[in-house]
Parts: sequence; structure tokens; C-alpha cells
Amino acid sequence: MQLLMADDHALFRDGFSLLLKQLEPGIRVIEAGCFEAALACACSEPDLDIALLDLNMPGMNGIEGVTRFRERAESVPVVVISASEDAADIRQLLDAGAAGYIPKSSSSQVMLAALRLVLSGGVYVPVNVLRDLDLLEEPDQKPRRDGAHMTDRQLQVLRLIVQGKSNKIIARELQLSEGTVKIHLASIYRALDAGNRTEAAMAARDLGLLPE
Repeated sequence: MQLLMADDHALFRDGFSLLLKQLEPGIRVIEAGCFEAALACACSEPDLDIALLDLNMPGMNGIEGVTRFRERAESVPVVVISASEDAADIRQLLDAGAAGYIPKSSSSQVMLAALRLVLSGGVYVPVNVLRDLDLLEEPDQKPRRDGAHMTDRQLQVLRLIVQGKSNKIIARELQLSEGTVKIHLASIYRALDAGNRTEAAMAARDLGLLPE
């Protein structure tokens, strides 16, 4: 496995790189100290499995950095790491293409679990931030009594997941942004204790949440 760790603080990179090596034996951690260096890695390292980008690095803002990285390495999932837990910022980063957001205050166990979730195809947003994002997306929406405490919109997204549709197609059919779809996905995974789309679809069928 090859992983890019981009942060402008060398001490954080050093400590986090040691943690990342617990993900898998023989993992290769590539380090970058700014967005430009991270973008260069997106081109020079075609076998990257995941990229971790600090939100605030020299050269450009985090939204632009994630957008440009995704343009150069569309297949590489991007996880943003930051001290901020602002819901509006996280929503913009998800819209820009990020697959996860990990606060730097998270424990080592949470960070590793979040990365494993993203590597398996899931979306990670901390539960406390997820509540704020849900309110930001659906301020008047109340959870249903059934459906594992999911809203009607989340159940709509779940139905389309079961049909095998991509985030882009779900966003188009429901007239949502892709970032909003990712927020709903994170809520669905948490509600169903699922790690990816396949597990969510299986759990939905087992719980009888969707019509046959």
C-alpha cells in the first residue's frame, strides 16, 4: 500500500507516519510539506492508494488543494486532516471531492478506523460533525421512527445505493451536490453499522428497510 501524507509541520508528519504504518505491514508513506508538493506526487506516484491532506498548508486554500488534487488523481480517495471542525468547511471539502474528514484531535484508534473505512470505499465524518452537517442539509427534517433513525432523504439515497448507482448519478437524480450525497452516505453507514455500500445494501435488506 502507498499513502501520501501532506502536512506543513514536519513533527506532525513524523508522528503520523509512524501511526500510518500500523495500517498494513510494508506500507509506504510518502511525505509532502505543501500543496504543490502533494500535487506533484499526484502525478509522479501513479500507485497511490489514499492521500491525507492537511487543510491549511502553504500555496493555496484547502478547498482549492483538494479540487486540484482530485483533478490530477481522480481515483485516489482524499482524506482531509485539520484542527477545525466547522461543518460548513467540511461540506465544501466533501463537495470538492474529499472522501473523509479527520480532526487532529481524534485518537489514534479513530484515525486508523477512519482510514480503513475510506480505503474500503466508505465516507468518514466524525459523529459530532455529522449531526451539524445533517442539520445544515435538512434543518426541518426529523428522523423517522423506522429506518434505523434515518431521514426520508437518507432512505432515498439508500434505495439508489442498493440499485448500484454512483454518487454522481445519485446527486443528479435527487438534485443534490455530491458533497451532500457523501454526508448522507456517512449517516447511513453509521446508522446501519456498515463499512461500505455493499454492507449498507445488505443491512438494509436484512432490516426490511426497502421494498422488495
